[in-house]
Amino acid sequence: MVTVEEIRKAQRAQGPATILAIGTANPPNCVDQSEYPDYYFRITNNEHKTELKEKFKRICEKSMIKKRYMYLTEEILKENPNMCAFEAPSLDARQDMVVVEIPKLGKEAATKAIEEWGQPKSKITHLVFCSTSGADMPGADYQFTKLLGLRPSVKRIMMYQQGCFAGGTVLRLAKDLAENNTGARVLVVCSEITAVTFRGPSDTHIDNLMGQALFSDGAAAIIIGSDPLPGIEKPMYELVSAAQTILPDSDGAIYGHVREVGLTFHLLKDVPGLISKNIEKSLVEAFKPLGISDWNSIFWIAHPGGPGVLDQVEAKLGLKPEKMRATRHVMSEFGNMLSASVLFILDEMRKKSAEDELKTTGEGLEWGVLFGFGPGLTVETVVLHSVAAA
Repeated sequence: MVTVEEIRKAQRAQGPATILAIGTANPPNCVDQSEYPDYYFRITNNEHKTELKEKFKRICEKSMIKKRYMYLTEEILKENPNMCAFEAPSLDARQDMVVVEIPKLGKEAATKAIEEWGQPKSKITHLVFCSTSGADMPGADYQFTKLLGLRPSVKRIMMYQQGCFAGGTVLRLAKDLAENNTGARVLVVCSEITAVTFRGPSDTHIDNLMGQALFSDGAAAIIIGSDPLPGIEKPMYELVSAAQTILPDSDGAIYGHVREVGLTFHLLKDVPGLISKNIEKSLVEAFKPLGISDWNSIFWIAHPGGPGVLDQVEAKLGLKPEKMRATRHVMSEFGNMLSASVLFILDEMRKKSAEDELKTTGEGLEWGVLFGFGPGLTVETVVLHSVAAA
């Protein structure tokens, strides 16, 4: 007789979850941030609001973003004028777009990740699909499985309406799946299209203007598995630990509501201050078991929620400017792509390391941290170990 304990042991992998491949994708429509205020106020028929337009220009200038990618084009917006108003019923039109486009953009990123991985897609055992918009049944995970041609028996998990911190959540979930299912290969996809949040300006809701200046569209896919096949799979990062916490005194700091006008976005408190005040506690809890307390000795991947968050975290922890280089680069070139952002930063870091001939995935450093920040105010903390550096 085989015991339950023997079955349980046989079901588990031997080693830690590792990232085996990364792929990214963006819509073709690229927006120059310096030209965006003129475009935004023209397309929303608000050019007469000159003072508000000047305020929006200042927000865009301070965003430290050079360009962003958006599914929405001038043609699409002209065909859907209600989306250009601040408050007009438009949820149906927005849903019709994102329900189709989110799986498509995810497929583009996943195809690149699978190509890099070098294994047939039939070996993918689990799918974790994440998006902040487009809730539907069957969900984007189902549509994506059909589009990509995954096995019907792939084990799917769909995450909707999580927001910016979810780039850390998907890694935490994939880690558990990979380590507790021997031979598992988990395809993680974060696909974000902000057509649900685009709307015209309001004189009284400045947080809406901040969202219009920061958010952008992108998809990232990673493949995660334990016990990489020698000579076939090329592990980059090991996922050492993962934690989630709700910051104290942060009720209402960031929230969104799905309404007839789409997904509304609200900032009610000092988000950069709340994050910077509490971030060291998360770092201590994550790195104390490793004997690490010098935050400049690790590599950094932090969600680019905005320049204020990065500036205050740097100041609070005394970080050297180069610590946020990869994060600031992605923010500058792509904007805030919600859950997909931190996966873009992972990709940027390993590519830059290769270009610099460091032959590592962590800018020459062995240990690193990935932070996801988002509604709640929720913080995801993932400890990464650079395989090549080790």
